[in-house]
Amino acid sequence: MSTDTPTFTLDGRPIPFQPGQTLMQAVQAAGAYIPHLCHHADFDPIGSCKVCSVRLVGPHGERTVTSCTWPAQAGLEVRSETAPIRHDRQRLVQMLFAEGQHHCPFCEKSGNCHLQAVGYHLGMTDTHFHHSQQPHAVDASHPDVWLDRSRCILCELCVRASREVDGKSAFAIGGRGAQTTLLVNSPSGLLQDSGVAASDRAVHICPVGALMPKRQGFAIPIGQRHYDGPDDDADIARRPEDT
Repeated sequence: MSTDTPTFTLDGRPIPFQPGQTLMQAVQAAGAYIPHLCHHADFDPIGSCKVCSVRLVGPHGERTVTSCTWPAQAGLEVRSETAPIRHDRQRLVQMLFAEGQHHCPFCEKSGNCHLQAVGYHLGMTDTHFHHSQQPHAVDASHPDVWLDRSRCILCELCVRASREVDGKSAFAIGGRGAQTTLLVNSPSGLLQDSGVAASDRAVHICPVGALMPKRQGFAIPIGQRHYDGPDDDADIARRPEDT
């Protein structure tokens, strides 16, 4: 590493970066880890889930920012693993579990679920909040793909992948507040009338078990899946679809 390369610190660790990189991009390039859900290295960040929020200490005081959107700056002190930040992240993840139907022992995505892995990393042992009774529609109309909205965390990764990689714009987010939901762009609003295919990037990028190809849920035995090993930050940082 050149002595001219600018750096910031992440919990005391020097992180080199290139001009134009965000904090998250620099951290990932350095092999370090900041917990996140909606961020994916292949897509522009939107900073919606807030799980990657960190505390900045700089010449102008302290502030909390989303690391996936904040530009890296030389001399910044970035705090990510403090007790208050971990507490806030845990509450965010607990809220997602409580708002949806995430029954890990029975879910086909268990072991390959990024939400589950982040929950383990944060030491989550319960959901803290009362579980929502909000009904969510399941769309099993497509011969090869199914959509269970009760597991959707509204990360928009499938929306972005369908638009930017698959060239189909098959998905969108609609509604407000508790009524916000994942929409299928078809005349009937059903997967069977959309252009979605099981091979689409959008189908495989879902970090939870909301959008999945059919007949593949247990192709990899539990115990041999991506996150079934030890809680290693480098392993968590690399999502299953990137392997």
